[in-house]
Amino acid sequence: MKEDLLKIINHYGVLNQLKYIQTEYFELEEAIFDYEYSGWDFDDEDAKDLEAKYKNHIIEELADVYVMLKQFQYYYGIENKDIEMTMRQKIERQLDRIEEEKTQKNQK
Repeated sequence: MKEDLLKIINHYGVLNQLKYIQTEYFELEEAIFDYEYSGWDFDDEDAKDLEAKYKNHIIEELADVYVMLKQFQYYYGIENKDIEMTMRQKIERQLDRIEEEKTQKNQK
């Protein structure tokens, strides 16, 4: 897969793919909004097929974004472990912010 993704980004160019990733982000956002604002009660058995349709759309759009992100990762020679380490730091920082927000809210 790595070679295929590098072939794609090298063919179209980094700047073109950077423009294209914006389209993919927008389509993912649209799919999530469609699900969240559908007005359907997905706990209702009659809506289960419709929920699957909405979720499949989100899966497709997530896959598109992931393909684009992996192109950039491979192009710049970035290792998964480096991304995961940075993600862990960002997650921990956000969890700390949440705790600070809770503390501030309780002090009011």
